[in-house]
Amino acid sequence: MLCRLGGRWLRPLPALQLGVRVPPLAPTSTGAIKHSALPAWAVASVSAVGSGGPGSWYEALAASAPVQGAEEVLLGVHTATGLPWWACIGLTTVALRGAVTLPLAAYQHYILAKVENLQPEIKNIARHLNQEIAIRANQLKWSKRAARLTYLKNMRRLVSELYVRDNCHPFKATVLVWIQFPMWIFMSIALRNFSTGATHSEAGFSVQEQLANDGILWFRDLTALDSTWILPISVGVINLLIVEIFALQKTGMSRFQTYITYFVRAVSVLMIPVAATVPSSIVLYWLCSSFMGLSQNLLLRSPRFRRLCRIPLTKSDSDTPYKDLFAAFYAKFISRT
Repeated sequence: MLCRLGGRWLRPLPALQLGVRVPPLAPTSTGAIKHSALPAWAVASVSAVGSGGPGSWYEALAASAPVQGAEEVLLGVHTATGLPWWACIGLTTVALRGAVTLPLAAYQHYILAKVENLQPEIKNIARHLNQEIAIRANQLKWSKRAARLTYLKNMRRLVSELYVRDNCHPFKATVLVWIQFPMWIFMSIALRNFSTGATHSEAGFSVQEQLANDGILWFRDLTALDSTWILPISVGVINLLIVEIFALQKTGMSRFQTYITYFVRAVSVLMIPVAATVPSSIVLYWLCSSFMGLSQNLLLRSPRFRRLCRIPLTKSDSDTPYKDLFAAFYAKFISRT
């Protein structure tokens, strides 16, 4: 087809090729052109890549493979058990926590126990190295800065050799965080997709409609907010309990550990208003996850369970951990009032 421009006949330029084959537009019975429908995940992916808006990163994350995997896990549990959705969310949380995070938490305590048992040897090495550096610095007329740098360099090397010898580098204790936090994010986004109607079950029934009728107690509609704030406050309280148990277990925390403790406390409190703005299905998952985290922390204080997991004994271990925890809790929060 030619067009006339400025006295000349020109042929229009071909359409830009975007790497996507666009299907032809089909006329309807009324003569209007009807656009082909795209699946929801395709629309989300295209808008996430092409829009560049503030929500594009979230759309890409919501349509990502890990989130889709979390959706398949939830749908699989619901299909296999036939339980209502509130029970499926709780059962899935317990299963994931028990099968994934509990073994990793036990491994974390195993590494930290071995690192704690190395501290007397590390202190002994530091004392001897400090004496040797002082002698060498006096012989070779080193400056204080040069002696300090030499001490730190050799101390790092010797401590690293100890970690390699006992296979207990502290970085291994962070594996739990690198797995637990992404899993928490993916499960939360998957439940949000369900609650907003972005995902449908294989049988053709809307998961959103199922969630709206599969609640319990005061939160019958799992797609709605908890107007009573019972679930959000419960999440915040349990998270604070976890933080306080950790703080009571540690004696003589460093300044950095103290700052981290205060930061986590603030996050736990801020989670309350955040939880009040998301569907009840997500808050229920957060509550179940936090409750399992609290139970997990208490279980890992049991001497019998620690022996079962072959966690080495340390100087700070107690034969009566729960009695000691209650006494510390009472002294810090109750006896002061």
